[in-house]
Amino acid sequence: MLTQEEMKRAAAEVSLSYVRPGMVLGLGTGSTARHVLEGVARLVREGADLRGVPTSLATAEAAKLLGIPLTSLEEHPELDLAIDGADEVDPALNLIKGMGGALFREKIVAAAAKTFIVVVDGSKVVRRLGTQAPVPVEVHPFGWRTAIRPLETLGGSPELRKRDGEPVRTDNGNYLLDTRFNGIRSPAKLAAAISSIPVVVEHGLFLGMADLALVGTADGVKTMRPSRRP
Repeated sequence: MLTQEEMKRAAAEVSLSYVRPGMVLGLGTGSTARHVLEGVARLVREGADLRGVPTSLATAEAAKLLGIPLTSLEEHPELDLAIDGADEVDPALNLIKGMGGALFREKIVAAAAKTFIVVVDGSKVVRRLGTQAPVPVEVHPFGWRTAIRPLETLGGSPELRKRDGEPVRTDNGNYLLDTRFNGIRSPAKLAAAISSIPVVVEHGLFLGMADLALVGTADGVKTMRPSRRP
């Protein structure tokens, strides 16, 4: 019986089959993305000409330690391929991302990529977004509390993410409100409503962005393609 970590690693390994020499890659953040980083580093050691744009400071540091050459969106505003994990994936390949705190940069990198591949284990696949994971909402520290009431009006239960009693800061210096919705019936409407709150910088609903998902299961890696779009 494969462990969850082994399922993630298997899916990450399959994602490398989409990598071609000369590509500029979007490098994701999180435990699953770490397996992808290790695979990309192996390809580089074997002689592949690859460069990566990291989605977080942690990913940048890990990539440097692994020997992956890095570049930026300033130098390469269009990426060949982005590979990242997700906290939830629905049948349309809509995602919840951001429990690793890097949702703002992850969304920019995913949007810049010609192809965006999501790598997850089977526990992250859901029939409806919001059934397991909260939606992380990145808010500016100035006036962050003004987002609480609007999020509650939308049916959410926001909670300020803390570590050691202090608010967690993203790489951008912002706060995160992890907001539970107990199942999201209309992701597109909710995404638009959250974006309209002035203090919101970004949210973890990634809708219509993923081209395919590679899902590690006990029976092997399965490929999901979107059944419909929001």
